Amino acid sequence: MRILLIRHGDPDYENDTLTEKGCREAELLAKRALSLHMGKCYVSPLGRAQRTALPSLEAAGCKAETVEWLQEFPAKLDVNKAPELAEAYPDIEKEGEKYRPRIVWDMAPGYLTEHEEYMDKINWRHSLVAKCSDMEDVYDKVTKEFDTLLAKHGYVRENGYYRVEKESTETITLFCHFGLICVLLSHLWNVSPFTLWNSFALAPTSVTEVVTEERKQGIAYFRGLKIGDISHLYAGDRRHGIIFLFAFLEIFIVLSSRTIQLRLAWHKIFA
Repeated sequence: MRILLIRHGDPDYENDTLTEKGCREAELLAKRALSLHMGKCYVSPLGRAQRTALPSLEAAGCKAETVEWLQEFPAKLDVNKAPELAEAYPDIEKEGEKYRPRIVWDMAPGYLTEHEEYMDKINWRHSLVAKCSDMEDVYDKVTKEFDTLLAKHGYVRENGYYRVEKESTETITLFCHFGLICVLLSHLWNVSPFTLWNSFALAPTSVTEVVTEERKQGIAYFRGLKIGDISHLYAGDRRHGIIFLFAFLEIFIVLSSRTIQLRLAWHKIFA
């Protein structure tokens, strides 16, 4: 079995759609749609994912089923319950004296590495962030829905792998979001979602591909073939693709009297 996870194009979050650049990215992705052999398609209900999927669906002559659980991972953190968590999310906003609810990922790397429970596949559930949010419940709900979908295609979750009830060469394609893609992959690979949220950089319209492998008949595990592939941007618009390659991450060199610090940060271009 093969799964394609496609992130939406460059977003206009305020209007839940795509920017002009995002629309161009979606059109370039559509030029690759037939060669992707997308199979059965599912799409997030959010506008930016719907707008990304539309050109590819039209190019491939297929339709997608909208499923609620493919929306961006909606868990919210209440830092007011543990103000020390402001250290983990230094960009958190306040409204008056209270912290505003915020997403649970995008944690400061220093905080993450100093608190090893966040990188443990089990202990993240007992972390302070989990206790101050609905993350655990939302994670379990999303992954249960994902497993239900995979079971319909013959792969049943059991002890961290998938029991093959009906071997399949089908492809399913999920048009969705960065946070959610990391959640689904963390479930497939039995790792903490915090590890993937802080390790992957999935560009807009990037394609991630995983396939089943059966080293022992009847027991399947999903292996990654492509992570965050944006070759359609290179092929369709060389300038767009090359700049994206280098501009998705920006290296800041901070000089001081004693140290040179390298920091990786998100870099937005073509704003």
